Amino acid sequence: MIKVPNLPGTIPVFPLPGALLLPRSRLPLHLFEPRYLQMFDDALKTPERLIGMVQPNEGARRGGTGLHTIGCAGRITQFSETEDNRYMITLSGISRFRVVREVEGFTPYRRCDVNWDGFDRDQAVSEEDAQFDRPVFLDLLGRYFDARSLSADWDTLKDADDELLINSLSMMLDFEAEDKQALLEAPSLSTRRETLVTLIEFALRSGDGDMMQ
Repeated sequence: MIKVPNLPGTIPVFPLPGALLLPRSRLPLHLFEPRYLQMFDDALKTPERLIGMVQPNEGARRGGTGLHTIGCAGRITQFSETEDNRYMITLSGISRFRVVREVEGFTPYRRCDVNWDGFDRDQAVSEEDAQFDRPVFLDLLGRYFDARSLSADWDTLKDADDELLINSLSMMLDFEAEDKQALLEAPSLSTRRETLVTLIEFALRSGDGDMMQ
């Protein structure tokens, strides 16, 4: 569990469609564009080492930032440099935020003023889902994996705690960007699980292609 006691009012943001970061979860990223390499270098120079992951929102471009209102900030906790000057980094989810406005400036990457109010539970130790029926959920997941001829480490899935299981699947399954946003904005772990179940059930009914990245 990583805490950042003094969350800044302005952070760099990485608008990457389909990439979901959740509090207390980890997201690996491959950085190669010059603007994002600069963002990474600048973030490392700050005490918080935060990068905000946020979904683009094409429908909001008229008079807006072109970004969804809610994103999640992650702290750079691991990185390695390749021989061709690219970076493999890991962000550890710290807290969700609301975009207040985009900051005009001279950086090649985007920066936003953000508000952290209303997301206090994101920096708690963990969250539980008291209504989680694991056998029923795993049965649904098994039917989905069978339908897609996918394999899984079922022992690991059975032993994972509620939050790790629900959040990992929310991040890994290749849902549409708007569906990912709904998972991010879920006010509680139980709500996220309910949303996840709905999306999996819809995928099974529709038989819509492979969903794993």
